[in-house]
Amino acid sequence: MNTKRIVITGGPGTGKTSIINDLIKRDYNCLEEISRQITLEAQQKGISQLFLTDPLLFSDLLLDGRSKQFEEAETLSSEQVFLDRGIPDVVAYLEYMKHDYPDRYNERCQQLRYDHIFILAPWQEIYKSDNERYESFDQALDIHHYLLKTYNRFNYELHDVPFGSVGSRTDYILNITAHL
Repeated sequence: MNTKRIVITGGPGTGKTSIINDLIKRDYNCLEEISRQITLEAQQKGISQLFLTDPLLFSDLLLDGRSKQFEEAETLSSEQVFLDRGIPDVVAYLEYMKHDYPDRYNERCQQLRYDHIFILAPWQEIYKSDNERYESFDQALDIHHYLLKTYNRFNYELHDVPFGSVGSRTDYILNITAHL
């Protein structure tokens, strides 16, 4: 089976995880965001923000984890699998931080290609910080810019998800994917 890999991306606090959770409730196969788990594991080791302390180590862990998710999607025996973020997100965040990274990051983005990308814009009304999300809303706007730039650089067509309830946003994504 040729599984379609569909990424839902956007800056912090844009509602990605809520949409993924809604898709799971509707019995769609989803692979959840892994950065929170990496952050929590580092916090248990006494590192409050691994991304800020060692951006390249954090990004290496993300790159490996998202590459494994890319491969895992094919094993789920489903026509489509939704992923909370994709490999290009790793590059976008490093560029946002103005941090150098090895060529293998770009190579991985070129080798492991997703079928469709849905992007959520920053939305001030739903934005909130927490223990793992340290960015301000203005930083979320900047990150969104880097995500757009990075996905465009890798020649992806981006589908903008309009603001609305979680259910209406999920319905929008499902309606578009049904016609792709």
